[in-house]
Amino acid sequence: MPRHAILVIDMLNDFVGEKATLRCPGADLIVPNLQKLFKWVRERRANGKDEVQLVHIQEAHRKNDADFRVRPVHAVKGTWGSDFIEELKPEGDEYIVQKRRHSGFAYTDLDLYLREEDIDTVVLTGVWTNVCVRSTASDAIHRAYKVIVLSDGTQSKTQEMHESGLRDLSLFSKIMTIDEYIDAWEKGIDPWTGAGDRENKVE
Repeated sequence: MPRHAILVIDMLNDFVGEKATLRCPGADLIVPNLQKLFKWVRERRANGKDEVQLVHIQEAHRKNDADFRVRPVHAVKGTWGSDFIEELKPEGDEYIVQKRRHSGFAYTDLDLYLREEDIDTVVLTGVWTNVCVRSTASDAIHRAYKVIVLSDGTQSKTQEMHESGLRDLSLFSKIMTIDEYIDAWEKGIDPWTGAGDRENKVE
């Protein structure tokens, strides 16, 4: 049976909303979509189905982080800017991975956690499509995970950047909408292998 981890990347105060230091304007558009996805996952797990879980990726820099040599100071660990937005806060035992670089895998325990949980597929959401989402997807492929990117669950500074990121990601990952992803699971089909293929039904 396939096991998926939905990685929610950097839906934090310093990226989302008008007060954000490194605001990603497109992020506001995907908040309702991600709320719908969160609700579906949490209800599913409450009913004893644990094949899909949420993993929250949180940028949490040290005060003098090398990242600030090329970008403004943002998402410093322990500050409001590094905290999750109110609409998408982790709940219960949902795992949180703190990172200091673009990729959720870089110098973190994400890979170890996914292997401990027998995860074979990572599903990417969050910001920015062409930076942190793309970097995380690349590192996932390098580690032999299957990668799905939810097109209406990711965003960037501009629509052009978002679409450019999706084009690049489509070369090595599967692009789906949130509704397509949920629908596949509800029909008992592994979203990675393709809805409508009877041989790929999840038993």
